[in-house]
Amino acid sequence: MSAEFDTVIRGGTLADGTGGALQDADVAISAGRIAAIGQGLGRGREEIDAKGLLVTPGFVDVHTHYDGQAIWSEELGPSSAHGVTTAIMGNCGVGFAPCRREDHDMLIKVMEGVEDIPGVVMADGLPWDWETFPEYLDRVAAGKRDIDVAAYLPHSPLRVYAMGERGANREKAIDADLATMRRLCREAVEAGAIGFATSRLSIHKTSDGGSIPTFEADVAELKAICGGMADAGQGTFQVVLDAFRGWDNEYPVIDEVVKSCGRPATFTLASGNEGPPRWRSVLDMMTASQAEGRQVIAQVMPRPIGLIGGLELSVHPFILCPSWQKIAHLPLAEKIAAMRDPELRAALISEEPEEGHPFNQFGRIWRWMFPLDNPPDYSPPPERSFAAMAEAQGRTPQELYYDRMLETDGKGLYLAALGNFEGGTLDSAYEMLTHPLCVPALGDGGAHYGAICDASYSTFLLRHFARGGEQAIPVEQAVHMLSAKAARAVGLNRGVLKVGAKADCNVIDLDNLELHLPRIVHDLPAGGRRLDQTARGYAATLVSGEVIRRFDEATGARPGALIRGAAGN
Repeated sequence: MSAEFDTVIRGGTLADGTGGALQDADVAISAGRIAAIGQGLGRGREEIDAKGLLVTPGFVDVHTHYDGQAIWSEELGPSSAHGVTTAIMGNCGVGFAPCRREDHDMLIKVMEGVEDIPGVVMADGLPWDWETFPEYLDRVAAGKRDIDVAAYLPHSPLRVYAMGERGANREKAIDADLATMRRLCREAVEAGAIGFATSRLSIHKTSDGGSIPTFEADVAELKAICGGMADAGQGTFQVVLDAFRGWDNEYPVIDEVVKSCGRPATFTLASGNEGPPRWRSVLDMMTASQAEGRQVIAQVMPRPIGLIGGLELSVHPFILCPSWQKIAHLPLAEKIAAMRDPELRAALISEEPEEGHPFNQFGRIWRWMFPLDNPPDYSPPPERSFAAMAEAQGRTPQELYYDRMLETDGKGLYLAALGNFEGGTLDSAYEMLTHPLCVPALGDGGAHYGAICDASYSTFLLRHFARGGEQAIPVEQAVHMLSAKAARAVGLNRGVLKVGAKADCNVIDLDNLELHLPRIVHDLPAGGRRLDQTARGYAATLVSGEVIRRFDEATGARPGALIRGAAGN
């Protein structure tokens, strides 16, 4: 008996991405598309047993930075290990095109400072065989990878390309500059850019400590560039606002730009851990925008926003101490041997950190720092903080952390929960996630290689929120958030299991879904290190009908493609 379909996912429980009720059904796939959904479907050349498992659309992460990794690597991990089949890169206005040869070093410094990607990794890993943004897209399209990607036109390289040194020095754009950037934006969107992205965040710095080219760019410049999307008739405006200036000052920037260009926008939203819940007023402002016909969607991390620290990583409590510089160059084992010396111990524990990159200033917020062990706990109780444990033991947090490093031979990690952990709970994250104008996001895959490993948020959301408890999100709604709702936030029409749709699917053992502790791997160009994180419970992940991962291991399949704009579904 010949096979009727290429693949049949048989006997699973479907959360189809729409948010509708779960259903028991088979999913048949032919030629990369869903050919049939129902019970008792005909045979497939390949059969995937999904009995007792959850079948979902592939997940869409709308906030990643795989701009470089999508060129030097065929696997976009960690994202693809957590059910993500579509990743949007070019966020925060940083990237590698358009770019003239003489500006390579400047863009490397921006990406190194903002996204914690070592400069040597980008210098060695990128061929730099493009100049324009359409040429960069062609270069991405020519490569092989496991999942699909789409890209924003990033503001920093665009500004420098259009204005030269004046753009890098953050001078005000004149009318001719604005016209050039508008034209280039239209050209990029017509070539396949999913939109235009920028950052206004004051702590986004270059590797030498300077402000990035887009910092304090005026609203008139943003309106002009987004006018290029209006000219092209498509595209989404992505922006990181500077919450440090106050939402009442920053949110109107989005409203003005969207009102001017008529295109939708998406931005990063988080709660503080302390103080009044200012994020609620932002939800009200978004609702008002929606009522007046402007689409603005907030991106929300489902767990604490923060950093992972450790002696082998970019951030730890002693990294800015004067005495640390004496051993900073040593291999880890030699560092630990030196740290066992009582004099060095006394010095490091007593010294105050000096000035440094903004991220390093977060290395001693002891009340919000927690040991990160296996399995990782992303909603730890307050008594597990270094501050609380030190007080209970009559010691200082510095002493406690120092001894943890010695006990773990320098490999112990910690979580610095800097936001979305209001009052030491995930209540604020839950409230934002379940708001109709918010989507889960901010995986940041491809960036912050030595300080952040949040591309696993999809697994966390399912495990923490969709398996019951006080902050329960129904499974069908959680899947909707991770798939179709996220896709729509950036103008894509994917993330639903229906006949004719692209066959991006997950088969998940939800009851046994587990996150593993992040680990350090050295697989970047020039031997660069990054944080990686895997999971248990993904029985299969398919992209365009091909199984890219089976039982949490990569298969080597490379069906991933470049999505060219909203039409690339």
